[in-house]
Amino acid sequence: MDNITWTCKAFEELTLKELYDTMVLRQEVFTVEQDCAYLDADGKDPLGHHVLGYRGTDLVAYTRLLPKGISYEHYPSIGRVVTSQSVRRTGIGITLMQKSIHYIQKVFDAKAIKISAQTYLLRFYKGLGFEPVGEEYLEDGIPHVAMIR
Repeated sequence: MDNITWTCKAFEELTLKELYDTMVLRQEVFTVEQDCAYLDADGKDPLGHHVLGYRGTDLVAYTRLLPKGISYEHYPSIGRVVTSQSVRRTGIGITLMQKSIHYIQKVFDAKAIKISAQTYLLRFYKGLGFEPVGEEYLEDGIPHVAMIR
């Protein structure tokens, strides 16, 4: 995916369009596509950094990076990992996570990273160096497992 422009911004650096684009993409995938009713605006967005992957004017990939103490007491985290249906199966998910790992190490000086991974993506995250910790659990009705890199 050579035609993707990547940026990482603190919440207050996001433009209104970027904020709107992130909310649209997250709702399209998490709420509509995955049929999951939950409060996406959980109060954590202003505390984190946001990795944005744009193809032209379309946001096609996104993650939220949070410092330790927000989602996990001892670990910074990568969450809200999402790609648009239009770019899936192109390798963009791997690139998105590689960029996110780079940015979280840079922004939060992260030595270890914890995520809450949808169980069906276990192999994907293992390929990026994450290892499962603990038992599978339900998060918003979807099976997840905690993973650390």
